[in-house]
Amino acid sequence: MAKTDSEETTKFTKPVDPNWVRTPQGGFLPFLSLDPEELGLSGVGGVYLIWHGGVKPEWVYAGHTTDLAAAFHQTGNMPDVNFYEKNGGLFVAWAPVKVPYRAGVVKYIEETFNTLVQNNDAYNDKTIPVPVIAPVAKRKGR
Repeated sequence: MAKTDSEETTKFTKPVDPNWVRTPQGGFLPFLSLDPEELGLSGVGGVYLIWHGGVKPEWVYAGHTTDLAAAFHQTGNMPDVNFYEKNGGLFVAWAPVKVPYRAGVVKYIEETFNTLVQNNDAYNDKTIPVPVIAPVAKRKGR
């Protein structure tokens, strides 16, 4: 029988870079105006993290899915998430995390990054957190 993410026994001690997807310029895309189908995200799984910009940027919401396009549409319709658009815009990063680790990544993000909107269905009490490095813009030539 296959293990579920709540039964995963691998312990992680150091945060890893999950290879957050960036623009060719090294930045991240505005969340509410992106077209996930145009980006080829239909049926593509992974973990995603949304934050707002502005004077005091904050992490807003994290999730995992087997279909990033569908998840982006669903999350984009959540009033609790959209509320933060007025704070300098919403931005998104996603990473192609393997299925057994997705829930653990979201648990780690929520517990460590202190997201403003909780994703109550993303993991359970038995889920082992998987530490990841926060998405950071990379400048070309640096």
